[in-house]
Amino acid sequence: MPYNYTKTMQKNALSGHEERPHTADWALYVWGPDFLALLNEAAIGMFALMGGHLKEDSRQSRHLSFIEPDRETLLVSFLSELVFLNESEQLGFDRLQLSLRGLELEVDLEGSLIVGQTKQIKAVTYHNLEISNTSMGLETTIVFDV
Repeated sequence: MPYNYTKTMQKNALSGHEERPHTADWALYVWGPDFLALLNEAAIGMFALMGGHLKEDSRQSRHLSFIEPDRETLLVSFLSELVFLNESEQLGFDRLQLSLRGLELEVDLEGSLIVGQTKQIKAVTYHNLEISNTSMGLETTIVFDV
């Protein structure tokens, strides 16, 4: 049976993100109690870094599927697809439903057109990417090429 996670993209007490200093790109430290919460928080943090504002009356949805060999690749694939949708269709998302079976991720997204955005992310990188177990769950630092 898959593990399901539905969340309005908001912070909670057990998950979070913060921008970290990085010489040329952006780095985002992300933590959560489990992998799906980590994915959710990574998406929230990435959109926060981009500074996008969503149009109120243009709601759209998308379904994404991923199968990857490890958690790091799954994280990069998921965020890279969000960057692609942001760039190619000018979409931002504020609701997502995640379902995970092993390393197979199903994502249902809801969002709308972006009215304005302060910064653009070119790519999600693998630079020093490692998802680590902690006493509170999982953590990682994601570096974005800008």
